Amino acid sequence: MPVKSKEDLSLAYTPGVARPCEIIAQDGSKARELTIKGNSVAIVSDGSAVLGLGNIGSLASIPVMEGKALLFQEFAGVNAWPICLDTQDTEEIIETIRRIAPVFGGINLEDISAPRCFEIENRLQDLGIPVFHDDQHGTAIVLLAGLLNAAKVTSRSTADLRVVVNGAGAAGTAISRLLRCAGHTANTCVSVKDVIVCDSKGAIHRDRDDLNEYKRGLLQFTNSENRKGTLQDVLAGADAFVGVSKGNLISREDIATMNPDSIVLAMANPIPEIMPDEARAGGAAVVGTGRSDFPNQVNNLLAFPGIFRGALDANATRVTDSMKIAAAQRLAELIPSPSADRILPDPLDRTVAPCIAEAVCRAWYETGEA
Repeated sequence: MPVKSKEDLSLAYTPGVARPCEIIAQDGSKARELTIKGNSVAIVSDGSAVLGLGNIGSLASIPVMEGKALLFQEFAGVNAWPICLDTQDTEEIIETIRRIAPVFGGINLEDISAPRCFEIENRLQDLGIPVFHDDQHGTAIVLLAGLLNAAKVTSRSTADLRVVVNGAGAAGTAISRLLRCAGHTANTCVSVKDVIVCDSKGAIHRDRDDLNEYKRGLLQFTNSENRKGTLQDVLAGADAFVGVSKGNLISREDIATMNPDSIVLAMANPIPEIMPDEARAGGAAVVGTGRSDFPNQVNNLLAFPGIFRGALDANATRVTDSMKIAAAQRLAELIPSPSADRILPDPLDRTVAPCIAEAVCRAWYETGEA
């Protein structure tokens, strides 16, 4: 608001601010409507896993968080602040977020390395505001939407898909969980038949003795046949490949071992696990990447502005699985007639975030958690 007169000043500061202070002191929930809290998100990072740059530290991560703040405002009208922490200690990060939480309506965790990111997010779910690690769940939501439409293009049922996910970090873990567990929390079953997750040593299976607690936890809902071997071994007979790892890991010959008309979503940046022309040469019917210069860009910009807009509008205390699934389904529906080269909206489509927000808000109320 402009402050051009004594009246403006008295309303914006003293004595005018005393009244909302008194109201909030009596009822803390009023802070959402009487202050910036109701439309504010903290983008919190420790700079340990920034884009494709790795552990570059908090200071160097500022430009990325500033860019994210810009996208929040531009696409969803959400005020967001870069909070780049000068620590990579899990306990210190958790404690700091708890201390700063009162002024924010949501926390977007960003570019924090696995497996610390899992513990940080899990332990903050009691904060009373949504704490959402976008590298995990934003990516998973957009991936699921793309896979739903790719299944339509290839005349498959999602429930029949066997999917290989290469990469067991933040994104790979969240993708695998959402693909397998989605059907248990939504009215419409969108979960796939099976997921096999691979790390740098190959398939994650029950007989490996080198798995940390998070990779071992994946086995609760993945690799039902306990398949073993390299990435190439488990790709044979799969319907879909999802890459969240490193560039140039598979070839057209590997794609040729998959089921006919396979789905390849190779999202490593800047070089995907396999280039689109190579994947198509191997028999892939639908190919997507994380790049903007190829069709079917899997970009979490399609998810996070709408997710937070909807969560803030609903006064949600967290982002539930039902909200994630609702977002993915609505995102898929925005392409009513998907094709091999169009399974997702353009990331710059301004109509996406409001649609996602509405679906997320509705899901929060329909689950009876509001």
